[in-house]
Amino acid sequence: MSFAAGVVGSTAGQLGTVGSVRCPACSTDDDRVVDSRTADDGSAIRRRRECLVCGHRFTTFERPEEAPLVVRKRSGDEVPFDREKIVAGIGAAVKGRPVEHEQLEALADEIEESIRLSGGRTTSTDIGVAVLERLRAIDQVAYVRFASVYKSFEAATDFEREVDLLSEADDPGPDR
Repeated sequence: MSFAAGVVGSTAGQLGTVGSVRCPACSTDDDRVVDSRTADDGSAIRRRRECLVCGHRFTTFERPEEAPLVVRKRSGDEVPFDREKIVAGIGAAVKGRPVEHEQLEALADEIEESIRLSGGRTTSTDIGVAVLERLRAIDQVAYVRFASVYKSFEAATDFEREVDLLSEADDPGPDR
């Protein structure tokens, strides 16, 4: 994972660490690090620097550079991942149901994190399946509502089939 500082400068001895950065007061890139410590609950490094030319002290932050998440649509187009689309879709499915907004946010967080862990690329189909799997555990009515849009239900028999599948998945039966 690489780190990027707030100001670009030359690379120091360690890979991924910024050496000198341009002083905001005199624009030279001759400085020294006075203090380093973690920031933002360990997700960044805060460095206090001192310009060796003018003596001005300033702060830089180094944070991991997040790779953009990409979704391949059914049409073949690739678009940036939009977490809010997931929250809105789930929100429509749970409208009027006893589901807390925090549960929607947590579900979207889980899906976003799984995409990150799998390399940052996914398909819209995989996202839909991931939402359905998680909704099944949260609220079955919301699951059927989401499935009706995601799977493009056209008749009442589509709803019946999905409810039957949902019931079969929940009922282990005597032989299982």
